[in-house]
Amino acid sequence: MAETASFSPDTSPSRLRIRFGLIVTLIGLVIFLLGARPELVSLDRSPVVGFVQIAVFLVGLAVICVGGYTALTAFWRNGERSIAADIGSRLVATGYVIAVFAGMADVFGMGTQTLPRVPVFGPWQATGVQIGQVVICLGLLLLIPFRRLPPAVQE
Repeated sequence: MAETASFSPDTSPSRLRIRFGLIVTLIGLVIFLLGARPELVSLDRSPVVGFVQIAVFLVGLAVICVGGYTALTAFWRNGERSIAADIGSRLVATGYVIAVFAGMADVFGMGTQTLPRVPVFGPWQATGVQIGQVVICLGLLLLIPFRRLPPAVQE
């Protein structure tokens, strides 16, 4: 006899995915802060932002993107998303690519401090990462399922 999975309202699969996504997002925020501001936990060893810091905050940003995407897609019933939500998921990925290429410009040989000089996170790179983060935010906003309210009942 086959048993069906029964879920209470607090532990339905979509609620579990939302909780999982939020926990992953918070973990990503901690990783991001560890890379962006290591002095918060007394790990600052250099006056400049170097390769390791850039890599850590970009990994944190990736974890934030995955967690936010997971949590927001759980709001869509039956996996059917609107065109705006599909565009939003692509914007999240595009924004992350923009942030990675802007943050790692020196490592990729496109920045002002090309190898073998020590890569430094400068103002142009910071602006590029911020632009990538704005694109990520726009994508996450498009993933929110806005539903039309039913027309008001007139009495």
